[in-house]
Amino acid sequence: MASADTAVMEEKTSEQKISEDVEKLELDPLIKHPLQNRWCLWFFKNDKSKDWADNLRQITSFDTVEDFWAVYNHIQSAGKLASGCDYNLFKDDIKPMWEDERNKTGGRWLASFDKRGGKGIDVDKLWLETVLCLIGEGFDEESDVVNGCVVNVRGKGNKLSVWIGDYKRDEVVLKIGRRFKERLGLPPRFQIAFEAHQDTIVKRGSSAKSRFTI
Repeated sequence: MASADTAVMEEKTSEQKISEDVEKLELDPLIKHPLQNRWCLWFFKNDKSKDWADNLRQITSFDTVEDFWAVYNHIQSAGKLASGCDYNLFKDDIKPMWEDERNKTGGRWLASFDKRGGKGIDVDKLWLETVLCLIGEGFDEESDVVNGCVVNVRGKGNKLSVWIGDYKRDEVVLKIGRRFKERLGLPPRFQIAFEAHQDTIVKRGSSAKSRFTI
């Protein structure tokens, strides 16, 4: 009987596991520290038998420091996600897709980590630092332009990105990029690139044109 139960558990998808873990949370109703924005956590699993939108699922939302840590400490870490899976953290009224009205004229700062030459890269630490920068309004005056962040777990390498709402505001874009790189603690020789979503949509090959690199 025990072996049968184990087999059933092993058949659960990552999406089901994450959803069930969050549903079990009992968030403390006592006084909490509010965040400036409400944030939604989304999970993506690349199932090629489904449409892209059907692979994306909203997991939970939070608007206090305590509820964030309750969620973060309860779900599977980014580094343990299966290849082809993403975590997306976006402001409450913004979906993590190019087509969303708040993303259409935006873009993303992208940091790519090749697993072949990325020894010592701790994706969990970098993802947490990115998330804390967003929910803590760590981009200062430019935080209003920041829509969300994404971690992509892939076989060849992982990616971290910060999505912003307006790619045409060059100085704002550059300030956000510099701050993102600084918070990740990346060395000067490591370059991050900014891509406008409209360039990514029409890209040829595996990467879009970079409008800026830092």
